[in-house]
Formats: sequence, structure tokens, C-alpha cells
Amino acid sequence: MHITRILVLGGARSGKSSFALRLAENCWRRPLYAATAEALDSEMAARIAAHRKARSRRWACAEEPLELAALISRAEKKFPGRDVLLVDCLTLWLNNVLYREGARAFRRRKSELLRAVRGSPKSLVMVSNEVGLGLVPATPEGRRFRDLAGWLNQDLAAAADAVVFVASGLPLVLKGKLPAQQAQRGRQGNAELMKFE
Repeated sequence: MHITRILVLGGARSGKSSFALRLAENCWRRPLYAATAEALDSEMAARIAAHRKARSRRWACAEEPLELAALISRAEKKFPGRDVLLVDCLTLWLNNVLYREGARAFRRRKSELLRAVRGSPKSLVMVSNEVGLGLVPATPEGRRFRDLAGWLNQDLAAAADAVVFVASGLPLVLKGKLPAQQAQRGRQGNAELMKFE
């Protein structure tokens, strides 16, 4: 079985989660969704409900706000037969690490996550926010979060087989190739294109 690691980056409301969901549904038969968000207020509860509604019945779901490396490493034992793990999203996971354990835990947690990603027994589609394209945050905490998220994304991109940047709902492949063997395909001249509609 070929294991593929794909990182999907984008800004807020860029369409990155929708793209990642469609990619997983088009390329794998038995997807597993790893949710890192927690419903700490009514707005987040509504966002979580919208994400649940967007997934078909083919999906299994694991809610894991903090122990993501352990979930990736043990996904086959906990969810046998699932062929891809979609992690949505790594930026919320980073927020959970910083909120619960502080900035000092970042290096250890990042190392654990990278080890799990590299050794994953399942294909991975990982979603993360690209937070470094906007305004410089006004607070030291905001700037620290932006920096840590940027370093996390760089390390995950290095470990990934493919990296996609999504803006305005449009994917741009930055590294590697997306799996096309099971995806919907279209032809334009001699070029083979994947369709995500």
C-alpha cells in the first residue's frame, strides 16, 4: 500500500478544508477525519456542526485536540481499515498546545508530530492555516503564534510528498503531485487534470 502525505495550506475562508475533504473523498474509499477543534463557545460549536454536516456517511471521526501524534501513530489500531486520515486543522492543534502547555512545549510536540507524520501507517491529508501573509500581529503573543505556525508549516511541508496552497477556493500545487489514480480525471490536450468541483 502506498502512503501519501499531503499538506493543504491556505488563509481563513480560503477553501482549504473543503478542498482537503473533496481530495480525500475522491482519492480514498474509507476516510477518517481527525478534528482538533473544541466547542468552547457557540461560534466554534456552529463551525464544528457545519464541518460535520459537510462530511458524508463514509467518514469516521476522531476528536483529538492535543494528542495528535498518538492518534496518527495508532490510527490503524483504533480505526482499522480506514485508508486516509484527514487532520483539520493543525493551526487549531498548535493553539491547543500553546493554551494548555505553553510555548515551551512547542518543540517537543512538533517533534512528536513530525515523527508520527513520517511514520504514519495511513495516508495523510493535513490542513493548516498560512498565517504569515497578513498584517503583523499587534501583540507579542500573536507574533509568537504566527512564527510558530510558520515554522510548523515549513517542517510539515518538508515531510510531505505534496503541498497545496488554496486561495479563493483554487488549489495551487507547490510541491509534488496529488494522487490521481482514483480521482476524477479530465483531459485537456496532453495534460491530465484532476477535477474538484
